[in-house]
Amino acid sequence: MSVKLREDIRNIAIIAHVDHGKTTLVDELLKQSGIFRSNEYVEERAMDSNDLERERGITILAKNTAIDYAGKRINILDTPGHADFGGEVERIMKMVDGVLLVVDAYEGTMPQTRFVLKKALEQHLKPIVVVNKIDKDSARPDEVVDEVIDLFIELGADEDQLEFPVVYASAINGTASLDSNPSNQDENMKCLYDTILDYVPAPIDNSDEPLQFQTALLDYSDYVGRIGIGRVFRGSMKVGDAVTLIKLDGTTKNFRVTKIFGYFGLKREEIQEAKAGDIVAVSGMDDINVGETVCPIDHQEALPVLHIDEPTLQMTFLVNNSPFAGKEGKWVTASKIDDRLMQQLETDVSLRVEQAGNDSWIVSGRGELHLSVLIENMRREGFELQVSKPEVIIKNIDGIDCEPVERVQIDTPDEAVGAVIESIGQRKGDMVDMQADGNGQTRLIFNVPARGLIGYRTEFMSMTKGYGILNHTFDSYQPMQKGRVGGRRNGVLVAQENGQATAYSITGLEDRGTVFVEPGTDVYGGMIVGENSRENDLTVNITKAKAQTNVRSSTKDQTVTLKKAKIMTLEESLEYLNDDEYLEVTPESIRLRKKELDKSIRERLARKSKYAEE
Repeated sequence: MSVKLREDIRNIAIIAHVDHGKTTLVDELLKQSGIFRSNEYVEERAMDSNDLERERGITILAKNTAIDYAGKRINILDTPGHADFGGEVERIMKMVDGVLLVVDAYEGTMPQTRFVLKKALEQHLKPIVVVNKIDKDSARPDEVVDEVIDLFIELGADEDQLEFPVVYASAINGTASLDSNPSNQDENMKCLYDTILDYVPAPIDNSDEPLQFQTALLDYSDYVGRIGIGRVFRGSMKVGDAVTLIKLDGTTKNFRVTKIFGYFGLKREEIQEAKAGDIVAVSGMDDINVGETVCPIDHQEALPVLHIDEPTLQMTFLVNNSPFAGKEGKWVTASKIDDRLMQQLETDVSLRVEQAGNDSWIVSGRGELHLSVLIENMRREGFELQVSKPEVIIKNIDGIDCEPVERVQIDTPDEAVGAVIESIGQRKGDMVDMQADGNGQTRLIFNVPARGLIGYRTEFMSMTKGYGILNHTFDSYQPMQKGRVGGRRNGVLVAQENGQATAYSITGLEDRGTVFVEPGTDVYGGMIVGENSRENDLTVNITKAKAQTNVRSSTKDQTVTLKKAKIMTLEESLEYLNDDEYLEVTPESIRLRKKELDKSIRERLARKSKYAEE
C-alpha cells in the first residue's frame, strides 16, 4: 500500500555553530521568496527579535517562519547554536523531516556543529550541507566538506544520510550554487530552494486518522495565555474542537481549542484548521507543557515524551540588600522577583526555580550564558537583585558523586599553546586531541570539569591576547575530582566606607592592583573596588580626598594621569565571583560586593574558615 504524502509542504530546521550565518541565511530565504512588499523595510537578522540576540549576534530562542516557493510551503525553524540552549534544538528535531547544516567555509566543523548534527542524525533526518561565507578570501570549501564527511562518519551517520547534497552559499550576498568555485555563484538562492524541495521528504498525509499534536516549544501571550507550538503528527484540528491533553504524568485534561496560529514570513496568522504535517501554535490550554500530546477525547493515544536537557549550573538569586538598594531599580521586592521568575518558567523549560528562603531562590540552568541572559533581561526590565557565584550541580549516580564534564575545543596561536595546556591542566582538564594547521594556529580538544571552566574565559583571552577561540559543549557526568578546581587566585580590594571614589585615592592604589571604579563613582563599605595583586583581600580607603592647605593649590591634582579602570561586563563579573561574594545587579549598575559588609565580621569568618581547612 503506497503512503500518501503532503507534497505541498516541507519542514526543515537550520542548524549551525554560533556565528556561522544561519540567521542571515534565513533572512535571505525570506527576502528572495517574495513575501515582503517591495517597499517594506526588513531589518537584518529579522528572525532575532530579542534585543539581546541582536546585540550579541546569537540566536537564543528557537523561531519558526514559513515561505512559499514553486507552489509549496516551506516551514523553517531557526535553532539556537549555543549549547546552553541545546534543549530547544533537540525538541525541534522531532518537528521536522530534514535539516540544513550551515558550516563556515573557513572555520569548518566546530563543537556546536558536532552537537547540533548529533541531535539531527539521532532523529534520522535527511541533511543538506550549506557551506556558507564562500566569498571569504580565506574560504577552503573542499577541505571543509571533507571535515563534514569525517564528522558524519564519526557520529555514526547511516548510508542514506552520508549521501547529502552540498550547496555553496554567501548568505550575506544572497547567492548560492552547487559549485565550490566562488566565482561561479548564481545571482540568487534558487538552487538552495530546489535542493530543499528535492531532498527533504514531504510529511505523511494521514489527516483522516485521529488527531495527534505534540508541543515542542512554549510561548506566552497576555491575551490568550500559554501557547503550545508543535507539529500535527496525525489527523487534523479545528478551532472549537473539544480535545484531550495527555500530561507528562499520564493524567488527562479536556479543553476546547480557542485559536490556531500558522506561520508565514515573520507573522503569526490565525487559521481555522491544521492538518498532519503542519507546524502551528495552539491556545486554549492554560497549563500545557513541552512534550504533551493533544488528541481526541474518544481516542487518547500519547506520543513518546520529549527529552528536556537537565540543568548543570545553579546560582542563588536574592533581594538586593546593599546600602544602595532601591535607588536605581523599579522592581525591588521579593514578590516582584518571584513573579518574574515564575513568568520565565512559562516558556523556559530548561530552567528550574526553587524557593530557598523568604528573599532568595535557587535558579538552575543549562550554563552561564543561559543564566546571564535571564539576569540581563531582568535588569533591562527594571529589576534590582543580587546573585551568588554560579555552582555546578552535583548528581549522585549509583552512590557516587558525579559532576558535569565539558568537551572543550580551543583554537589558539601556536605561541600560547603551552600556557593554555598548563592552565587547563590546573583546572583538572584532560587533553583528547591536538592538531596544528601549519598557519600558526593549533586546535586543542580537552575534557574539563564544568566547574573548572567557571571564570576561565577572561584568563584565556588575556593568555591568547584576544586571538584564542574557546567553545565547549556538555559531554557527560563523571565521578567528581577531589580538591579545588579553577577559581580566582587573586584577592580583592574592598572599600572601607561609604562615599565617592577620588582620583587621589585611586592613584595611591594603582600599585596595589587593578582598580574597577572610576573617580566619582559612589561606593559603600564592603563593595569590591579592585583586584589585589596578591592572594589576600585588602580593605582600602578609596574615598580619601587630598588635604587642602594654603601652600598647594587644589588644581595641582589635575595633572595626575590615572590608568583606565577595568570595567567588567555582567558575564565577566559572574565569572569573577568568589564563594563569599555577591553580584549586585540594577538597571544602571553592576557591583561586586562581599556577602558580609562589616570588615571585622569578615575577618573573623575568614580566620574561622582557615582554621577549618587546617
